[in-house]
Amino acid sequence: MLRSWAPRRRGDRAGERPGRTVTVPEVLLGLAERSAAPDTTGAVLRRLGDERPGALDRMVPEPGAGPGPLARAFVAVAAASNALGRLCVVDPTALDVLDALERPVAVDGADPAALARSKRLELLRIAARDLLGLDTLDTVGLALADLAEGVLGAAVALAGGDALAVVGMGKLGGRELNYASDVDVMFVTEDAPHEDTARHVLQVASTCFRVDADLRPEGRAGPLTRPLAGYRSYWDRWAATWEFQALLKARPVAGDAELGHRFDLAAAATVWERHFSADELASVRSMKARGEGIVTGRGMAGREIKRGPGGIRDIEFAVQLLQLVHGRNDPGIRDRSTLGALRELAGAGYVAEGDATALAGAYRFLRTVEHRLQLVEEEQTHAVPTDPAARRRLALVLGFTDDVSITATGRFDDALRLCLRDVRAIHERLFFRPLLEAFATVEGPVTGPTMSAEAVSRRLAAFGFADAARTRAAVEDLAGGLTRSSRLMAQMLPLLLDWLSLTPDPDLGLLGLRNLAVRAHHRSLLLAAFRDSPEAARRLCLLLGSSRALAEAIEHNPELVTTIDDDDALAPTPPGVIVAEAGERLQRDEDEVWRRSQLVRIREEQHVRIAARDLLDIDDVVTTGRSLARLGEALLEAALDVVGPTMAFTVVGMGRLGGAEMSYASDYDVILVFDDAEDAEGEGVAESLLHLMHGPSPSQRVAAVDLGLRPEGGQGRLARDLGGYAAYFERWAETWERQALVRARVVAGDADLGARFMALAGSFVWDRPLTDGDVADIRRMKARIERERISARDDPQFHLKLGRGSLSDIEWTVQLLQLRHGVRGTATMATLDELGSRAVLPPADVDALRDAYRFCERTRNRWHLVGALAGGASPGDALPTQADQLSHLARSLGTTPGTLRDDYRRVTRRARRVVERAFYGIEDA
Repeated sequence: MLRSWAPRRRGDRAGERPGRTVTVPEVLLGLAERSAAPDTTGAVLRRLGDERPGALDRMVPEPGAGPGPLARAFVAVAAASNALGRLCVVDPTALDVLDALERPVAVDGADPAALARSKRLELLRIAARDLLGLDTLDTVGLALADLAEGVLGAAVALAGGDALAVVGMGKLGGRELNYASDVDVMFVTEDAPHEDTARHVLQVASTCFRVDADLRPEGRAGPLTRPLAGYRSYWDRWAATWEFQALLKARPVAGDAELGHRFDLAAAATVWERHFSADELASVRSMKARGEGIVTGRGMAGREIKRGPGGIRDIEFAVQLLQLVHGRNDPGIRDRSTLGALRELAGAGYVAEGDATALAGAYRFLRTVEHRLQLVEEEQTHAVPTDPAARRRLALVLGFTDDVSITATGRFDDALRLCLRDVRAIHERLFFRPLLEAFATVEGPVTGPTMSAEAVSRRLAAFGFADAARTRAAVEDLAGGLTRSSRLMAQMLPLLLDWLSLTPDPDLGLLGLRNLAVRAHHRSLLLAAFRDSPEAARRLCLLLGSSRALAEAIEHNPELVTTIDDDDALAPTPPGVIVAEAGERLQRDEDEVWRRSQLVRIREEQHVRIAARDLLDIDDVVTTGRSLARLGEALLEAALDVVGPTMAFTVVGMGRLGGAEMSYASDYDVILVFDDAEDAEGEGVAESLLHLMHGPSPSQRVAAVDLGLRPEGGQGRLARDLGGYAAYFERWAETWERQALVRARVVAGDADLGARFMALAGSFVWDRPLTDGDVADIRRMKARIERERISARDDPQFHLKLGRGSLSDIEWTVQLLQLRHGVRGTATMATLDELGSRAVLPPADVDALRDAYRFCERTRNRWHLVGALAGGASPGDALPTQADQLSHLARSLGTTPGTLRDDYRRVTRRARRVVERAFYGIEDA
């Protein structure tokens, strides 16, 4: 079937024949009507038939046949591009090109006119393959760059410019050209200037492309040509940061090949052999912000897909900034193209795989939109049109379609909005990543393949690493592995070693880091955390270089690395949440070994959080003690749930657990109470609880539970009912048990039974006055402890728990004063303040005891972390006597060994004088 189309009078173009009726085959009209621009495509078909009547028959060679490849190529081009549609009408060979899309159009350098014509025809071929989906964006950009390169080569030949080299910059250099890109170039000569020749090259090439030489030194004010030595001199003395950024894509494309190669080597050396400073980092960010600000100020945000927020420049600048910072020491990420560099950055670990995939997809989408915009009239535009018809045409050309729920334009608008949003979010993570600032402060690698073993040892010794051989081995494990991700770790080594050098034991920290990094899963977590947060890396180095026990806990729970930079995420989990989480974990029908392992894992996870906040000085010693106690409550409650007593059963915390001021070395001092059951049943629950908590070995222990404060001590039953405690308190309890119950507090189990026990215990402790005999008993016991309890391995002169004026002195003094004056309270520090407010102790005495308690408790806690033995065993309760151990402890506390000892003497002497007056009654002390 044929249909007649009458040309419109208004808007007739030269060459049209007004009034003539052109018969267009129905099959072509149907194809046009289904295109992105039916009216435009139909008009081009009409004009083509009017100018060359046989052309339409060529598209439908057989009557009744469907549209062939030529027709599909023609309609795709005409629907997307007014400019190329006109070319198909005016150039008789255009259809030949569309009929043989697999055959490139050779660049014709006979003269400028021939050159321009061959360029247009090859661009037509590239666009047709693009619009038909035969080539990817990468291939299209490469083909356009090759076309520009061929044009420049022909222009050089026509200008007689063999004595100069043409260097492609920007998208030409990166081989990712747009349809209407500027073709950015610079000219290099051997020695003498060749300004006229360069101008001639520009003049010829400009008949084909928009050729721009403004990226040359001094821009438009500088000479067009410059010898290689002149470029080197300029780069060394005057080049701005943006010029080094531009050199990332510099590539010789025409002219003297040998000269171009030498320029390439010199430019690479200039970019990659220099340090990229923090000031230059700020300069790149500032330049990006200025360009974006102009777009936003014009109200173009959301439409300007190149310079606007979330646009193409967001991706390009993020990639280039990562190249500038890391490429100095990693040649593998120096690809000139954006997508190629992004692949390398992801493969080497600098960009997360998910982020790289998202950016690559967004880049292809945005560049495709840009291409479609520019094809319409071959104009250099980057803004999505506001005109509804133009916007719809763009959406349809891009492949979006209508349905009953939404139009093609609506689909495109949604896709663009989501794309810009996602790109912006990733751009901000990469472009403003704090790690970039950290790298910008590092002048060079710590070790390298050209350094001798002796030089490496000296360098590592300067960082504070004592065991150079072990350190070198650990460095090799971290940075010299076969995985691509080791390239980022190698880049980070100077930073990591610097941070480790500030820890108490750098060698221990490096070993801990190596143990994490050699495992694939752990290594991926490290890379993700370090890539996004230098604070996570710094903090991890601090923890690993401070405590063997923490290193082991983190190795068992590597996910902790991902939250270590977040103070809120490090906050200890509330006991109720821990119990609920433990309940979820322990629901499975597993054996006791598995259940115990889950409780151990929970304890390790929480210990790392508490210890991290302690080491990072986020929490003070009182808060740390309270957090450890709450963890103890949660673990005991969870363990009791596992045991599942059938009667009312309560765990009463004593000592430091009861006072909610535990240290890392504290056992869980408890007494166990049950009700409404036989003694054997209560004893069975107690045995099951202890068995679950203790485990068969220290490594499988949830916590050490101590029942030594129960009635009759180690000789008594593990648990008693309420009546048994009542009888015992009334008939046999001793003074020390009354004192111990001052700190009693229900920590797990049946709340009602706990309340009844506490009422019973409270009556026993507080209902009668403390006699002189009771005071004498307490003093005798304290003196005995001072004589007998200090371990032979501990230095009695610097004992943090049992030394004169240390923790035990302060705790016993407070408890004695509580019993004498009826001041209730379980926590030493809080009760000390209460004693001061009631004038039981003068303010100076309160201050002396408080200072000594804080100093000794903090130092004891820190020594437990720093000096912990394998498996977390306590290193003791006194300042270490070995010089290296004392140095590690002092460094962790931010002081020196001598000052640490002096501070101990000072605060404990003051406290001891108060103890001798308030506890022992020596008034003239």
